[in-house]
Amino acid sequence: MGRYVFKLPDVGEGTAEAEIVAWHVKVGDRIEEDQQLVDVMTDKATVEMTSPVTGVVVSLHGAPGEMAPVGAPLVELDIEGAGNAPAEKPPHPGPRPQGAGGEEKEKPEKKSSAVDAKKTSLSSPSGKEVRSEGPAAKAAPSPAFATRADGTKPLASPAVRRRAEEIGVLLQFVPGTGPAGRIEHADLDAYVASGGRAATARGGYAPREGIEEIKVIGLRRKIAEKMQEAKRRIPHFAYVEEVDMTELETLRAHLNATRTREQPKLSLLPFLMRGLVRLLPAWPQINARFDDEAGIVHRHAAVHIGIATQTANGLIVPVVRHAEALDIWQAAAEVARVAALTREGKASREDLTGSTITITSLGALGGIVTTPVINHPEVAIIGPNAIVPRPVVREGQIVVRRMMNISSSFDHRVVDGYDAAEFIQRLKSLLEHPATLFME
Repeated sequence: MGRYVFKLPDVGEGTAEAEIVAWHVKVGDRIEEDQQLVDVMTDKATVEMTSPVTGVVVSLHGAPGEMAPVGAPLVELDIEGAGNAPAEKPPHPGPRPQGAGGEEKEKPEKKSSAVDAKKTSLSSPSGKEVRSEGPAAKAAPSPAFATRADGTKPLASPAVRRRAEEIGVLLQFVPGTGPAGRIEHADLDAYVASGGRAATARGGYAPREGIEEIKVIGLRRKIAEKMQEAKRRIPHFAYVEEVDMTELETLRAHLNATRTREQPKLSLLPFLMRGLVRLLPAWPQINARFDDEAGIVHRHAAVHIGIATQTANGLIVPVVRHAEALDIWQAAAEVARVAALTREGKASREDLTGSTITITSLGALGGIVTTPVINHPEVAIIGPNAIVPRPVVREGQIVVRRMMNISSSFDHRVVDGYDAAEFIQRLKSLLEHPATLFME
């Protein structure tokens, strides 16, 4: 039997440390080779670590939310054969007590303090001994809690909480007879039957108590750090313009109605991407990344568009690479591909890095206007808002058109206000006359 220490490997691109996100094993588990051990996060990519050996987990190093440097031990396992850790030296025995004949005096074994499985002695509140017969004596019920300190969340199942809310009872005042004062349905019934205080006396409205503490770890911590860094380092300025999307929406509906089975359904994004790749060669300072520490703006010929994607774990930005080389259908397919991989947690590091400009869209929830945060170290972000029918004046007549606002943010260190406004005005023109999107 040997000891194997699994250490955090170098996951690439000079990563010095990673955050422990979730453990999939616990001490005492027997695991097989290639079984998942732990998820760690570096940058915005979550990496699944699997075991290179078969063995039994004897210790885990680090809790979710803690950082582990590359090379630090994560899991220790007992395995068959030699491991990769030196064997532990037995402790020095030291001088041993001897009897009269020089032989080691045998210490009497300590009697187990465990309660006899058949007979258990309990003490009643009156001080009398109570004997319980059977294979295992029932534990004494936990004391009921008449009131609880402010901020102490009563223990109760979701069903009990839901029922208490429906009948207007504050669980803070309900005595619980379950383990550790847990409130059961019977406790709720007894409380109501005894005339306990209920919020129904105030017409069904009840104050809510308690504070839930959520530790910011994993992807949510990375998002928080990224947003904080972007707002701290980048002097944002916003620009919003109204766009008449009526003609483009008519074209999009026609293309979707006549597409082949192999072609993806078109959303607004491929058209917006097409507009960007048409315009950015004339505004190279917008398709750029700013290394503010070195004082260098990297202007890119390629257009790698980040697509802000909402997932169950938070906002992640996968990248459609070389958007300038894609037609409208290919762009739609690539957006669908990287978004699906991201939501499933299968996006590679290549899929999540290297964007030169980002689109962030809330779809139908886009609202009237947003002030999007630039995806550092980029210098611009484009945010289409909701498309809604609105009355507008055209040639002296009030007509209903499908209107949308384009919200945008720029890094004022790199992009001047005039250039940003001119860029968005040209994008507006392309979208309002969609045929020009496809004219070179």
